[in-house]
Amino acid sequence: MKTYMDRITVEPGKRGGKPCIRGMRISVYDVLEYLASGMTHEEILRDFPYLEADDIRACLQYAADRERQQMVLRA
Repeated sequence: MKTYMDRITVEPGKRGGKPCIRGMRISVYDVLEYLASGMTHEEILRDFPYLEADDIRACLQYAADRERQQMVLRA
């Protein structure tokens, strides 16, 4: 995976403009919530067979980048 920007899309009419995975209706937030609740990557991929391991990594990379941007804004 080169960068999350290859996988994370934002469309104003889809999921209220939330960042989603490859234009689908599953949002970055959804995946992060699954991970935070204790689901493993394997469980997520089993429950959502249209997702790929790189999609999960893209969500984590997206969240890390957003946090980094917030830290810059606070400084």
